[in-house]
Amino acid sequence: MDLSLRGKVAIVTGAGSGIGHAIARLFGESGAAVAVSYLGYEKEARDLAGSLPRAIAIKTDVADAGQVAALVAQTRSELGGVDVLVNNAGIESAAPILEVTEHSWDAMLSVNLKGAFLCLQAAGRAMRDQGRGGSIVNISSIHEDLPFPGYAPYCAAKGGLRMLMRDAALELAPLQIRVNNVAPGATRTPINQATLDDPEKLKALNAGIPLGRLAEPAEVAAVALFLASDASAYVTGATYYVDGGMAQYSQPL
Repeated sequence: MDLSLRGKVAIVTGAGSGIGHAIARLFGESGAAVAVSYLGYEKEARDLAGSLPRAIAIKTDVADAGQVAALVAQTRSELGGVDVLVNNAGIESAAPILEVTEHSWDAMLSVNLKGAFLCLQAAGRAMRDQGRGGSIVNISSIHEDLPFPGYAPYCAAKGGLRMLMRDAALELAPLQIRVNNVAPGATRTPINQATLDDPEKLKALNAGIPLGRLAEPAEVAAVALFLASDASAYVTGATYYVDGGMAQYSQPL
């Protein structure tokens, strides 16, 4: 199986930390030219870009259509096109559903769903104009399917991302642009730092994962690499769960 990305240009959003950082690194090591898109973690993003054979770091608020257009334009200008987009940028916050503020709802949907749509649309147009197809990979969550009490806006955004992916896969298939989701479960990233720092919370979390541990970012990145590469040339419209069995787990009676 050839997982090389030689000759391809990839954009990875939210690549300053966590899963996005691991994906951008793996893509660069696998031969791709990489646009390391970030909003926070600027030093980490720029250091990563500087460590890869061919990469640039671009600050982008994915919820802003103008900034997304600029991200794609700069990538095409400096790296020679767009063959792969990884929609990874996302935010998360907890609140009971009756206490969720309008601001929190808007922020979550703007970044996690609208942002993914804007990037998909801009990169998809570039792929269409280039005429060589492409691959769009959305980093979703098991919560595109699995309820998560206390995180209603997050779940709504990820559920929307699932349907956006499925519709886009059908619409873009005639252009040979594939669209898929990767749905991580609990992963060892900064967004989960509070749980990682609390032994009791971590023990309880691990107890609900059949494989008994959190994912490492590199394990999620490996699935994204498969979907970005030509090894998955006949795969579109699918969600790949990377969750240690978490979404399927049921307590025995």
